[in-house]
Amino acid sequence: MLLIFILIGFLGFSQNENTDASKLYKDYREDQFYASVTYNILNEKPNGVSQSGFSSGFHFGFIRDMPINEKRNVSIGLGLGVSTNSYNQKNVLIEEINKTISFSKIDESDYNVSKNKFATYLVEVPLEIRWRTSNPEDYNFWRIYTGFKIGYLLYNTTTFKSDLANEKLSNIDSFNKIQYGLTLSAGYSTWNFHVYYGLNSIFDNDIAFEGESIDMKSLKIGLMFYVL
Repeated sequence: MLLIFILIGFLGFSQNENTDASKLYKDYREDQFYASVTYNILNEKPNGVSQSGFSSGFHFGFIRDMPINEKRNVSIGLGLGVSTNSYNQKNVLIEEINKTISFSKIDESDYNVSKNKFATYLVEVPLEIRWRTSNPEDYNFWRIYTGFKIGYLLYNTTTFKSDLANEKLSNIDSFNKIQYGLTLSAGYSTWNFHVYYGLNSIFDNDIAFEGESIDMKSLKIGLMFYVL
């Protein structure tokens, strides 16, 4: 009789444990808040244009994780975030002449330039396909997230400081309002490699530089951190 009661109690405990585990898996989502630090590179620069110093980016947001398989380790992520980016450039002077924005090629050694940069501030919508080796009880796992990100430019600034001229502009129309590109995040546990490859130009196609359009695109390489 005692053996029967022990067996019934054990089965009841196992059933509750399985129910709790099942509920845990049913509600399991992963990596919904993110923060990233990147080094920003200008791709497809016009001849004579280069970068100097460290160009940085900071990115924060929330991604809704929507698992699509029974193990819940494959999902689609759709989110909303903000992004601030600075780009140090060399041999380009952005200035306003007679209420018109002009992009001119210069030799910075003639100006003794101390600062030449532009910055962008965007709200972004990332869309990801996500694969990971995680489960509801293991927070150290491998992940590969790849996807697409589209951003809307909220604000921009340009700054030029030298011995001969100083120019600071804000919210000019020379930037593309919509910026988009491909993304990849991969890593283990806290440390994740992240890259964003811009597919369209940072500047408006109508902007001329030495008789040609400026088709510079953004390449961002850095670290991504996720929080449940």
